[in-house]
Amino acid sequence: MRHPGLDDPDLPFAELIERWPDTVPVFLRHKMLCVGCLISPFHTIVDACAEYNLSESDFFAELREATSA
Repeated sequence: MRHPGLDDPDLPFAELIERWPDTVPVFLRHKMLCVGCLISPFHTIVDACAEYNLSESDFFAELREATSA
């Protein structure tokens, strides 16, 4: 079974925060309600960016930065 990378557009949010918990502050900084959301196993970062009107490329860059610190 392959494990999707941080930049995988199909990566469910719940899996992202499980594998990279250092990304949680990025969501909180943007006042996103994704952390603890009941549909987080089904939503992706692409979905969240669309919902919160955020640039996908900028947001993925912030996630990468959070995991490299």
